[in-house]
Amino acid sequence: MTGPVLGVIADDFTGATDIASMLVRGGMRVVQTIGPGAVPLIAAEADAVVIALKTRSIPAPEAVAQSLAALDALRAEKIPQVQFKYCSTFDSTPEGNIAPVSEALAAALGCSLIPHVPALPVNGRTVYKGHLFVGPALLHESGMQAHPLNPMTDANLVRWLGRQTRQRIDLADHQLLSQGPEALLTALERMRQAGALHVIGDAIDDDALSIWASALSDYPFFAGGSGLATPLASRLAETGRFAAQNTPPGFASETNGNTLILAGSCSAATLAQIEAFRDKGGQIRQIEPIALSEDPKAVQDLIDWASDALKSGPVLIHGSARQEDVAAAQRALGVGRAGQIVEAALSDIARSLVKLPQTGRLVVAGGETSGAVVSALGVAALRIGTEIDPGVPWTLALGPSGDRITPLALKSGNFGGPDFFLRTAWGNA
Repeated sequence: MTGPVLGVIADDFTGATDIASMLVRGGMRVVQTIGPGAVPLIAAEADAVVIALKTRSIPAPEAVAQSLAALDALRAEKIPQVQFKYCSTFDSTPEGNIAPVSEALAAALGCSLIPHVPALPVNGRTVYKGHLFVGPALLHESGMQAHPLNPMTDANLVRWLGRQTRQRIDLADHQLLSQGPEALLTALERMRQAGALHVIGDAIDDDALSIWASALSDYPFFAGGSGLATPLASRLAETGRFAAQNTPPGFASETNGNTLILAGSCSAATLAQIEAFRDKGGQIRQIEPIALSEDPKAVQDLIDWASDALKSGPVLIHGSARQEDVAAAQRALGVGRAGQIVEAALSDIARSLVKLPQTGRLVVAGGETSGAVVSALGVAALRIGTEIDPGVPWTLALGPSGDRITPLALKSGNFGGPDFFLRTAWGNA
């Protein structure tokens, strides 16, 4: 078959690069677009197209409208299979947006059952008896209960999704999966006939994901995280849908200059990565939303400092902070404005510094921050290259005409080992 065989609609930018990286692991040539506009420009050279949206935390009607527009772009390329991709920690609220978006996409595709497979065992996100674990902890005891935009206060995904929809939700549990893909397919059809629209899928390891991949390889639509991507790509290659590639392209090593790291995530993983960079003696500055709101010259001062510092080594600028400091800024400025100030500052810094010869590559940590920075740089699409850590690849950012902007890594806040920034800054990544 020629042309893309899989299309993905992702609800945030780092989540999009996460699943794109996992599809590359499975041998696919993958392109990621920022919104649907660049799909016609770049789809023909890919086995899979990932459309990155920023719909996770916006009102549900807006998320539905943007997702349906993305679906139209995929259907125009005659892509036969579509996944709605959301975070492996099921990031959402009682209002949405997982149920509203997945239901709208299913209706547009004429599908009457939506399997959900959020698990990502390689990063410690597993589902058992419908309950989501992050490592050994239940989701609502993992730190995600304090997420500033999507606090996850219930690990029971059947119950949580049930707060977003009136449709019936069933569970395909670990015991069912142990019977193999044919039994799973039979059970899914039985659930559909009994009136279920959503099915939450257990998966505690890669073997379970392989069973899901075999069962869903001919499904026109499903939803979930990035864990399913690699076994699904392998299954599609085995059945002749595309010819697998062995070596993804490398982009980070193709340029001179030093690494600029911009971090907006306040996750424990990102905070640990910042401290590791500091301990290594890296050049680092923190931005604080209250100080930025009081000093109109603060951002330009940072740009001037970083412009000079990048001539001698990598630079990290972050708005990441401890939970109590974030709360203090939100009380002083308002929840929305505090985040907007940090995103605007990091976007201005990226726009000014990426074009300098001393900036060789850019790393951005945090989903909301990544969305803001990518928009500020005018990125239309990303070619997906080698993996840095599970779910985080190097990419090549392209402008609207396919012009090269910069090698770029977009990292979800919770992803990457403690030495992630060290490896992107000083090599071995």
